[in-house]
Amino acid sequence: MPASYDAPGARLLRLWQTLSPLPGGPWLFSLILGFIVPYTGSIRPWVRVLEPGHARVELRDRRAVRNHLRSVHAVALVNLAEVTSGLAMLVGLPATVRGIVIGLAIEYRKKARGPLVAESIVAVPQVTEPSEYQVQAAIRDREGDVVAEATVRWRLAPA
Repeated sequence: MPASYDAPGARLLRLWQTLSPLPGGPWLFSLILGFIVPYTGSIRPWVRVLEPGHARVELRDRRAVRNHLRSVHAVALVNLAEVTSGLAMLVGLPATVRGIVIGLAIEYRKKARGPLVAESIVAVPQVTEPSEYQVQAAIRDREGDVVAEATVRWRLAPA
């Protein structure tokens, strides 16, 4: 079996390209993503855009992701930022490169209420030796205000 079939990003991208044009395809892809990564699935992210170096993921405001202040919980926001940045990075990496998150920092700008959209755009690097790379993700509310910004640190290395 070719190495590209073993790369998680390549598998996710092929699955997205197969399902996303179909009615309900993005929803089905998001459901499968939540099954593959159960903790991420706990927030029920809905992938809307996925291509190498770019991901946009929505999160519905519902009781299961809220805190005692009636806003979306900080950990749900960091989960959303991590999956969004991870999708943007992973689907751009060649099968010959592996990556793992080694750090995550997030700044909360305002209470997150209502539907949220996280977006990450990254220039996927050429990796010839082990290195660290940072990926940004911004989460916006319905008005377009940034409610949180995350920086995810990746360790990338040839496989």
